[in-house]
Parts: sequence; C-alpha cells; structure tokens
Amino acid sequence: MPCPSRSDELVFFVNGRKVIERNADPEVTLLMRLTGTKYACGRGGCGACTVMVSKRDPTSQEIRHFSVTACLVPICSLYGAAVTTVEGVGSMKTRLHPCRIAKSHGTQCGFCTPGMVMSMYTLLRNHPQPSEEQLLEALGGNLCRCAGYRPILASGKTFCLESNGCQQKGTGKCCLDLGENDSSSLGRKSDVSPFALSSPQEYHLTPTRMTENPEKRTLTFHGERVTWISPGTFKDLLELKAKHPEAPLILGNTSLGPAMRSKGCLYPILLSPARISELNVVSKTNDGLTIGAGCSLAQVKDILAERVSELPEEKTQTYRALLKHLKSLASQQIRNMASLGGHIISRHSYSDLNPILAVGNATLNLTSEEGTRRIPLSEHFLAGLASADLKPEEILESVYIPHSQKWEFVSAFRQAQCQQNALPDVNAGMRVLFKEGTDIIEDLSITYGGVGAATVSAHKSCQQLLGRQWDELMLDEACRRLLDEVSLPGWAPGGRVEFKRTLVVSFFFKFYLQVLQELKKLIKPFPNSRRYPEISDRFLSALEDFPGTVPQGVQRYQSVDSHQPLQDPVGRPVMHLSGLKHATGEAEFCDDIPMVDKELCMALVTSTRAYAKIISVDLSEALEIPGVVDVITAKDIPGINGTKDDKLLAVDEVLCVGQIICAVVAETDVQAKRAIEKIKITYEELEPIIFTIEDAIKHNSFLCPEKKLEQGNIEEAFEKVDQIVEGEVHVGGQEHFYMETQRVLVIPKTEDKELDIYVSTQDPAHVQKTVSSTLNIPINRITCHVKRVGGGFGGKIGRPAVFGAIAAVGALKTGHPIRLVLDREDDMLITGGRHPLFGKYKVGFMNNGRIKALDIECFINGGCTLDDSELVTEFLILKLENAYKIRNLRFRGRACLTNLPSNTAFRGFGFPQGTLVTESCITAVAAKCGLPPEKIREKNMYRTVDKTIYKQAFNPESLIRCWNECLDVSSFHNRRKQAEEFNKKNYWKKRGVAVIPMKFSVGFAATSYHQAAALVHIYTDGSVLVTHGGNELGQGIHTKMLQVASRELKIPMSHLHICETSTAMVPNTIATAASVGADINGKAVQNACQILLKRLEPIIKKNPEGTWEEWIEAAFEQRISLSATGYFRGYKAFMDWEKGEGDPFPYYVYGAACSEVEIDCLTGAHKKIRTDIVMDACCSLNPAIDIGQIEGAFIQGMGLYTTEELKYSPEGVLYSRGPDEYKIPTISDVPEEFNVSLLPSSQTPLTIYSSKGLGESGMFLGSSVFFAITDAVAAARKERDIAEDFTVKSPATPEWVRMACADRFTEMVYICPLPLEPPSHPTPWAIFK
Repeated sequence: MPCPSRSDELVFFVNGRKVIERNADPEVTLLMRLTGTKYACGRGGCGACTVMVSKRDPTSQEIRHFSVTACLVPICSLYGAAVTTVEGVGSMKTRLHPCRIAKSHGTQCGFCTPGMVMSMYTLLRNHPQPSEEQLLEALGGNLCRCAGYRPILASGKTFCLESNGCQQKGTGKCCLDLGENDSSSLGRKSDVSPFALSSPQEYHLTPTRMTENPEKRTLTFHGERVTWISPGTFKDLLELKAKHPEAPLILGNTSLGPAMRSKGCLYPILLSPARISELNVVSKTNDGLTIGAGCSLAQVKDILAERVSELPEEKTQTYRALLKHLKSLASQQIRNMASLGGHIISRHSYSDLNPILAVGNATLNLTSEEGTRRIPLSEHFLAGLASADLKPEEILESVYIPHSQKWEFVSAFRQAQCQQNALPDVNAGMRVLFKEGTDIIEDLSITYGGVGAATVSAHKSCQQLLGRQWDELMLDEACRRLLDEVSLPGWAPGGRVEFKRTLVVSFFFKFYLQVLQELKKLIKPFPNSRRYPEISDRFLSALEDFPGTVPQGVQRYQSVDSHQPLQDPVGRPVMHLSGLKHATGEAEFCDDIPMVDKELCMALVTSTRAYAKIISVDLSEALEIPGVVDVITAKDIPGINGTKDDKLLAVDEVLCVGQIICAVVAETDVQAKRAIEKIKITYEELEPIIFTIEDAIKHNSFLCPEKKLEQGNIEEAFEKVDQIVEGEVHVGGQEHFYMETQRVLVIPKTEDKELDIYVSTQDPAHVQKTVSSTLNIPINRITCHVKRVGGGFGGKIGRPAVFGAIAAVGALKTGHPIRLVLDREDDMLITGGRHPLFGKYKVGFMNNGRIKALDIECFINGGCTLDDSELVTEFLILKLENAYKIRNLRFRGRACLTNLPSNTAFRGFGFPQGTLVTESCITAVAAKCGLPPEKIREKNMYRTVDKTIYKQAFNPESLIRCWNECLDVSSFHNRRKQAEEFNKKNYWKKRGVAVIPMKFSVGFAATSYHQAAALVHIYTDGSVLVTHGGNELGQGIHTKMLQVASRELKIPMSHLHICETSTAMVPNTIATAASVGADINGKAVQNACQILLKRLEPIIKKNPEGTWEEWIEAAFEQRISLSATGYFRGYKAFMDWEKGEGDPFPYYVYGAACSEVEIDCLTGAHKKIRTDIVMDACCSLNPAIDIGQIEGAFIQGMGLYTTEELKYSPEGVLYSRGPDEYKIPTISDVPEEFNVSLLPSSQTPLTIYSSKGLGESGMFLGSSVFFAITDAVAAARKERDIAEDFTVKSPATPEWVRMACADRFTEMVYICPLPLEPPSHPTPWAIFK
C-alpha cells in the first residue's frame, strides 16, 4: 500500500468548531461521536440520527448543505466538511432554533425530534420558504412512533408560503416565534420560554473557515482492520485502483455500510473519491446528458429536473421516468448521500433506477490507467456477467443517458409496502418505439426489478412483439409472454410470488394505457392513419399515481371555563414539559448519560435454533479477543435465574431463535460484538417445532387454560335466526418499534452491594425486584432511575427487567459499570411484540340485520413462554363485544405455545386484534343483508343503561354521542354517496368509507394495580419538587402532574419541577400502562398537595395578602413539614372467571372514527383521503397532549392494520428486523384530511378532574382505515361479479388488496403455473405467524 506508517490528520468542523482527529478509524461513523443525535436503527432508515453536512462542491466550489444519517457516515469521509448537529442550531441556554416543532405540540417521547429538527433545519437553510412538497420530501426519511406526524408537519407548514399557517401577512414570521397564541402560555411571562426564537435566515452556522482550496494530496487513515485512502486527483485514484483492484470505491456508504454491518463484509482497503471533481462533471449535448458517477442522487434529481424544463417533452421521456422514481427512492438523507455510480454498480435487484437506465439505453463511461471505454447498461451488465462488467482496475466515471425521440415512450412503475422510504416489491422500466406515424412496434424494452436475484430484462418477449400493433391482441399476448419469461419459483427470496407476478402484467397494462393515450395526441397530423383502440373513461384512473400531499386538519376541544383563573393550567393545551429540550437535543435519555469511570459494554449472545438442546458452549475464542473482559452465563447468577419456564439466560435448552444464552462484557461495544461472533454453540434439534397458531392447535400446544364468557342461550338462538354466517379472521403481529431501543446502565457502588440502575422502562419497580432476586440482595440496595423513555407501548414493561438483571450480573461479577444497548436487529429479534390472532366466528341474525347470536373463538400466538399471554387472552375476551348489545354470546380464547420469542404487552392489550373479529362479523352480516355496515352497527349498538357480558353496568350515552357526532362532522352519508358515484365512474380505482364505534375499557382488572403514590417537597425559596410513580414515555404524564400540582397549590407551573422517576423516592410503583398513569398518579399528587395546603392554611389565613414565598418561609420558621407523601388506594376492580362476572374496569372511553380511502386495483396501493375522530375525553387535563395521544395511537393502529408485517423464515428466524423490512407508517401515510374532536360537556366523577386516560383507545380506531379498504375491495369484487365476502386478513397490505381485487391479470397468474420446486427447497421463503 502507498501508505505512510501513521495516519494523516482528519480535519473537519462540528457546530463551527474545528476538529482534528489524529487516529481516525474508517469503521467509526459520525454517530459514535455525537450525543444529541440519536441511535435508533443503525441503517439510515429511521432518520433519528439526522445531521446537516456542509461541503464545498468539488466542481462549482459552492458550499452545499444537505441532511445525512450519521449512522452511515464514516468520519473519514468528512475531511474538510462541516457538520451541524441539533446541539449546534439552538439551546435552552442560549437561543432556540426556528423549527417550531415543540410549540406545535410535535414532540411526545422526543427521541425522534432532533432528527426531525435537523431535516427541517437543512430544508430551511436551502429554502427559507419551502413548498409543501419540499417539506414532505424533507421529512419523508424521519420516522416517528408517538406523535402521528400531523403536528410535526404543522410546525413545518408555518414556513411554507402557500400553506394556511400563520405567516403573519407574508412576512415570513410566525406568532409562535413571538409567544403569541402560545399554547404553553399560562398568563405569566415566566411560564413561556424566555429564549427568543431566531429566524431561519438569521441563525446560520456555516463554517466560514472551511478550506476553500482543499489539499490535492492523497490522505490515508489507518484503522484497526481497515485503511481508508482518499486520493486528491483523478490520476491518483486510477493508480490506486490499479494497485488495489479489489478495493471498493466508497462515496455515500449507503450500500457498503449496511452490508459491512449486517453481512459481516470486511474490506481491508477502501478508496474514497469524494474529492475528485472529474466524477461530478455534468455535460449536455444535443443527443443526451452525461452525469458524473460521483453526483449524489439528490443532485441527479436536480440535474434531470433542470434538463426537463429546458427540452421539449418528446426528448425527456427517460428523464421524467427517472425523476418519478427519484422522488420515492429511499429518503432525502439517503438520496443526499448515495451516488449515481454507487447505485448502478451495486446492482441491487430492487434498484429503482437501473431498470429505467437499461431501457433508456444508457451507457457507462469507464476509465482506468489503460484508458477509457464505454459499455452499455444492459441486462448482461446488470446480471454481473464478466464479459459485460467493469474490469477490476476500472472505475465508473460517468453515465450517458440519451434523449428520447418522437414516437418513443418511456415509463417507470414501482409498488412498495408504503408510498415513501420503502424498497419496492416490484419496479419496472418500459420503453417502446413506433414506426413513425403508426402504432407498429419498432423497438420494445421491458426491465423489472424485485423479481429475481438481479434486474431482469424481458428481452425474448420484447423481440417476439416487434412488428405488432399496439392493441388489445398485443396486450394479451405480451402479458402471457412476460409471465412465461419473468418467472418466479414459490421459494423465491422475498416471497409474495403471485403478487409480484401479477404486478409484472399489471404494470405492462398501465404502460399500454399510457402509450395509447400518448399515441392519440400524435395521431392528429396523420388523418388517414388507423384509429387506435378507445380507452373507456372508467379506465383512465389507472393512469394516475397517488400524489403526496401535506395533511390538513382541525383539532376541536372545549375551552376552559371563562371563570377559571389564568394561572390554573388544567384543561389548557400546555406544551409538553420537555418539548423544547426534545427539539434542542438537550433532553437526556438513558444512553445519553456520559460514560462513567471504568465502564464496560455488554452484548448478548442469542440462540440460532428454534427448539434445541444445548450440547456445548465454547467461549475460548471470544475470551482471547483483545478488550474482552468476561462472558456472563447462567452459572454466574448468584440468585434466581428467572422462572422455571422463562429463564433469564438459557440452561440446557433453547425455546426460540433469539433466546438469550450468554452475554459478552468488553471494553468497547465493537469488541463485545466481535466476540459474540466467536462463541461456538453446539445444538441438538428437538421436536416438534411449532411456529404458527394452526400448528399449535394441531399439536394441542397451549400456554394456559381456555378463557370463556357466555350469556343467553346461544344454541337455541342459532335455531331461531334467519341466516347464519361463519368466517375466519387473521390478524398479524406487530413490533413495538419504539424509537429508543432497550437500554440500561448499571453502576455498582463501593458499599453494601448497592446498585444504581438507569433504565428505559415503564416499570422500574419490576426491574428493581428482578435484579434483587437475580443477585440475591435486598430490594433496598437497588435504585432504578427513569428520566424519560423513548417510547414504550407495552414493550418496556417486562423486558427491561431481563436486560437489567443480566447487566447487573455482569456489574456484580466484574465490579464495573455495565452499559447494555440493543441494536435494532437484536431488539426486534429478542423482545416479541403484539400477539397475532386467528379468530373464528359464527353469527346468527335476522334479515333486517339484528344479530341474535354470536360465537367467537380466538387463538393468539403467545410464543415460547407465558409472559402476559394469559392476561391478554382475558382482556381480549372481556373486550370482544365492543359497542354491541347482543343477547346471546359465547366468547372463548386460548394462548398458543409456539417456538417464537414470547409476545408481550402492547398498546390496547388484545383489544385491537379481538375487536377486529367482531367488526368483521358486522361487515359480513351487512353483506348478507344487502345493507351498509353502518346500519348494522347502529341497529346492534348499546342504546340505554345496560350490563356487559361480564355483568358490569354502564351508560352508553357518550358512545351514542360520539357515533352521531362522528357521522355529522365527517358528512358520512354524503361521502358514502360520493364514493359510490366515484366507483361507478372508475374501474381501476375504488373508494371505500367506513365508520367504526368503540367502547374501550380502561385500566387493570385488579384493584392493587390501580394504587399510586407521590412525594412533594416544598423548598424554602418556594420552589416545589414533585415526584410520582409514573414514567414519562412521551405521553406527557409529567406535564399533567405539574398541571395538577399547580391547580392544587395555586401556584404557577414555573414554580414546579419533576426530576425523574426513582424507586428511592417513590417505592413499590405500578407499571405505567393501561391508560391510567395520569389518572392514578394525578390522584396521588393531588393528595400530597392537599395535605401540604392543609398544613399551610393557618399561615395563609393569618397573612392572606402574603406571597407564596412568604408563606413557605413562615411555615419553615414555625416548623411545619413541607414534605408530604400522597397516596391513592386505587379504583376497585375485580373479575371472577369462575362465575364469568365482575367489575374489572374503572370506566370506559368511547369514540368513533370515519375514514375514507382510495385503492388502486392494479397495484394494491391506497391513499387515505380523510379521517374524522370523535373521542370522549370528558374534561381533558391537557387537550394538546390528549389529541396527540389519539393521533399517535390512530397512526400506530393504522400501521397494524395496513403496513406492519412480521415475516419469519421456515426455521423461525425473524426476517423483518429493521426499518428496511418492517414498515411503520411514514409521514406520507397520514390522511390528507385528519380531524380530531374531543366530545364536549362530558363528565365522570370517578377520575381526577373528570378526565380520562386516552393512551391506548385510539389504536383500534385505525381499523376504520382497514374497513374502508375492505369496503373499496368489496366494491371492486362486486363489479367483477366475485363474491363480496372474503377471508379477512390484517394487515391489508398492497399484496392482499391487489390479489383480492381479482381480475384478468390475477387469473393469468394463476393459469400460468409456477416453476416446480426442487426437492432442496420444499418450504416457502417465509411464514407469517
């Protein structure tokens, strides 16, 4: 290697400060050096680690600002660049940046917020007054699991000129900057942030000291395993490539980085051509466009857009097709990083650009020391054939894309799991050239991605269609030939074989229609030419893609009473207590705690077998790795190793892939992860291995006894009904996908075996107890601290105790602090999620739609241990009736024992799965009666004071009000008629509308789980410290507790503070879950404050005109205790399963949601046109927070029912272990119109100030989107004379929608047989649990 013995200095800037790194390691990314920038996925797929990079363009010498994901940026790539992080654009200590996300209530847990802020900030740096389209594009790569995106977009829209945001008469300013209309303002200046917000134009941190003429010498950086070489000239690059032909070129690291991380690829030498201006040259000629291979995809998009604006349409067909895909390819951050050359050379089978470049006859300009040559970007190149590929010493210098010509048409198509930031299931590039003045095919080229190991060209089919006329006969033949040539075996990687094959011909049909339309325009100059086939107006909608639009919406809530003191914050939309800190990155999460002295890192070793006996575990090679301190096994546990059936660390056998066997402790995280690869475990397979519910039923494999509720005489009722329908419902599982993965820091103290545990959990007391029993030390020696949690949703109730206990064993054994942070892949593999459900129903009803009998049997997939599965089964059965009064009912439920990771608590706790079965029954009844589903719902809904199936009395008045209000505000009946009219006029697009009622039971079914405590201290300066047993998960519980304390003590919120949740301050706490966190802890805080105020009464009476501070000082002088413990004994709740009756829930939350969607019958895609939600919040403590909870839960529920799909290999390995494979809703999935109303004038005397807990209830309302989709599918099936009733399967993915809309193309797929499966592949690619 032409490398000196030591590395060059790496010079770059971070937030305006010069950084000189003398030992830069090429394997270290920018993320590893930052704190405010959050680690959430490590693949560049979530946007949590977004920062802005400013670089001088090597060609124009202008400074470019662009957003990137820090987890993919090697620090060695930053030479001469400037990095701006969230810490650099604003601070609570100085001044805030202009991104108005906090004051728009756009933060909840806050873990994603710094990334959101940096994406928005970069946009404003480049476009101070962006368009709404630019805003949507900029935020498309940032995921949020809490807030539901709407308020985040609302904050961004205040900068957009065309929006209806404030904009103060076009001045570019906003009232949020000035504190006007500030929802956090409580009438006192001190209650509003004292820091002035700067304008986006003013607050720029461009590093003026960036090198104007960067060095041209070669830079070399040596790491432990990898050497990074950055040549300064093109000549040097060619010399280095000749000397190191196997060394890859690295620019954006968007392909190489993930491969090195997930596949273990290691390249000893990396060549970085980032400073080579020749690779960024763009040249225009009369016949085409040449783009440098080093240009980023974002630059390519701008270059193509400029060229399209300059040239006539007939010359830009290929450019327009490329632009279409560049808008949806990956995220803005990835497009900013990825290079055109890297995208092409990677030759991913799912590449969005290669199919278009191939059909567009693009050529690759290659260079080496030997000279230059050109090769076509052909099917042979894409297949990696040596004869058509680069030579090892060659580099791709540029790409030539020719202009299209008259009578030539180029189109691009793609279908993915969701509209934005998702890899395509199938994509295609298609081009046709006609003989001038005719519809005779002179040349045809069709290329597909996603249907093989590489991009596939249908060359044979195209050749056989030359000379044919562009008509229906050609279309029919083309489809058959394409299906023959582009074949997929049943075991093909990625699965979805029938769906992909259907898209192959569906895309061609769309192309056929598009070209037919264009031919009609060109035929005018040729009056004697043959008449082209007419396209029915009903078919024209097939030509239109769903556009991305920024959501609009209205949030309605009841204002506080005009007589309420301005200082009293209860009922007001107060900004989240940590909102501004979220936005500046100053909110500290568990892993933001600085490294402590002698800290070690831990990594977990998990099973690779689903059910096996452990024969041996060889740790020798792992222990030899430098930096490895120890390996923790079950033998090191001094106390109890979990339970008999649920071990913390596996002993003798493993029950699922992902079960923890041991843990490596090392000096660094990198060393620990390298060591786990060296641990050798020998297994002996056991049988039977069970993955699915169907297999569990077959093997009678269950975790607990059946749960059952029954009322009336169901058998007799079935004999007296007019009709009976039976059906099945399948509901897939769901990953919590909290943005902050599981993480814990355990710090042993020097005395008495004491431990401080900083952990991301919903239940610190459970962590404390588990650690105590594991280490065999008293609970009082262990203190758990929870500052805030980056999302939980039930996934951080039980699991953190496991990780805390294992880390504590490591801390005890080594005597060192232990930090354990799970990668996203490990988190998803190990922790389990929502229980998949299989439901069978039998419903008896009269012809008018009145249901007389309903029998439902549900099975959930519990995984390999009990966990919460029995409770989930109980809650599922208790909640199955939803809003309906049916006299004769039988509900049964079982939890299946399978060899998958144990599923656990998840927002809604069985209700979102089970009630989907109930609502599917309603839809089935409606179809049989020929009535709209909403009529069946109304006919069977509770109407008067009544008792549930478990004999709990309740008043459904608010339920009926929510239902009627929802019908009214959504203009449901008018929109139903409009949808029907739309469907009559459109064959390939269909609209569906659905309205769903909800009766959601809140709380735990046990009184002891409703108790809570609080500790309130008043200090002598009048400031107040509040501590309670709830945990801040993003739901705003701390904000609400200070609102309660403010009202009770009659002091401003600025006097109050909450530090953290600590088991040392409030012991024996209950998990923050079941929607009652604010309820019960609010009661405890209220009690403590009332005790204190009672003590202060004599002093206040004596000096009624005194100030709060004077009263407190007097109390201290009079030796009155200024500290009080508050306590709430809890709501009474019980359930007797033997009798099948009880009062298991304190109260109900009622609601209704109406959603309208439009589906594309040819691709399965859908867009959400509008959603209206009405929720009974009674007297909301904080309507801004409560509406945020409703919106966030709705979007999460929408993900459950439409996009989130867990896929396992036939061996039980979870495939979907990150944002690339597992698609939670993105910002483009929010309904175009999204309205939320809180039902006014509703009261409940039971709760704190008549408020209600709304954390979970909105989840099920996401099913309104699901039923709107099924309504649209039913309309399509009805028009095609196909049975309207079909097996209900959630999620309603594009695959399910497309295949349910059966037509001539799906029939072709089923007629054309799949290739025979070889004996070595007897199983499908994936199973769905």
